[in-house]
Amino acid sequence: MASFKTGTVEGTGATISIACGFVPSYVKIINVDGDAEIAWTEDLADGEGYKCLTGGTNALMATLGITPTGPGGSNNGFQIGADTDVNVSGQTMLWIAHAE
Repeated sequence: MASFKTGTVEGTGATISIACGFVPSYVKIINVDGDAEIAWTEDLADGEGYKCLTGGTNALMATLGITPTGPGGSNNGFQIGADTDVNVSGQTMLWIAHAE
């Protein structure tokens, strides 16, 4: 059964844990106050992500991206890493998580 959730969270500049009730196979984070987003799929390693900046700079991140958490209990979800373009203290991030 597929699962899909969205939400918002304020950036902290430090790792943020999001409990969405399932271990995602896809996560997208959009900094709605800034100019960056990160996409992660289960084909990427923990902590990685594909970062896109409004100016057209795109890069595969090796660290500070997305890490799925779980399986089991209320820990099912993911962590948003401390990337300085996306997870900016006081800026709002929109998250989208999906699992097959």
